[in-house]
Amino acid sequence: MPIRSRRWNDAHRPDDGMRILVCRYRPRALAKTDETWHLWCADLAPSKELHADFYGKKGNSITWEQYRDRYLEEMKVQTENIRFLAEKVAAGETITLLCSSACEDAQKCHRSLLRVLIDDQVKVILSAKAEEGQPQTVQG
Repeated sequence: MPIRSRRWNDAHRPDDGMRILVCRYRPRALAKTDETWHLWCADLAPSKELHADFYGKKGNSITWEQYRDRYLEEMKVQTENIRFLAEKVAAGETITLLCSSACEDAQKCHRSLLRVLIDDQVKVILSAKAEEGQPQTVQG
């Protein structure tokens, strides 16, 4: 699959393609020369408020389901950024979504939700290409 998911400090792999940090906050005390990503898209991360609510920084933590619903709602204004990444994937490029080193469970991380949003947009792009008679490019 051309969309991969890792933590920002996971070892770089040759098949990672474009590595994109999708965290609201840049890792602390990391020199620019030590960055492990090609692009930082903080707008594709949960808002500061949602991040704080999920980690219980203002009281009780919200559930994964509440987090998921709110994150997906926030991403409705990020269609341009999501489309940009989907176009890369539809063109056969690999992207790797990177998140915090503390985010150990990728299935309970916004990057898993973002991956689905990108994947859905890839399907729309490929469907439009098929209707126009253009070749489809994604390779799994």
